[in-house]
Amino acid sequence: MKPIVILLMGSPADSEHSTAIESALHGFGVETAFRIASAHRTPEHALAVLAEYEGSGRPRVYITVAGRSNALSGFTDPQVSAPVIACPPPGPEVDLWSSLRMPPGVASAVVLEPVNAALFAAKILSAHDPAVAEAVRAFQAAQRRRVLDADLDRQGGPAGV
Repeated sequence: MKPIVILLMGSPADSEHSTAIESALHGFGVETAFRIASAHRTPEHALAVLAEYEGSGRPRVYITVAGRSNALSGFTDPQVSAPVIACPPPGPEVDLWSSLRMPPGVASAVVLEPVNAALFAAKILSAHDPAVAEAVRAFQAAQRRRVLDADLDRQGGPAGV
């Protein structure tokens, strides 16, 4: 079965940040599902959404995107057997501590940059899909090349050529 990343947003206000994550995931060839469920306002719906994906048998990672007080990540993690990555959108109202400080037994990771959250999820799923693993390696090679090219450009091109 093909792996999937479930992008779980706390509200429609989180769509822009989630779309950036989705775009990066598609660059790795990872299928995504967008869902909206609030730990505060619709906990029953959130549980039903999680049960749907937990029962699928597919390799999966959850990325939670919730602004302000991020209860969604802490709510999601103990309900699922797959990794949970919190990627809260930036903003003055975001309580970053609500993503970082979890009680014992709640182990969601926190990655602030959308591309890095997607990369982390792709690395996890690469164990289940060789094409995703190859896409991760290609991304890393392109990142290295970008730095080396910038250094060469800064130095005026390759020395001795």
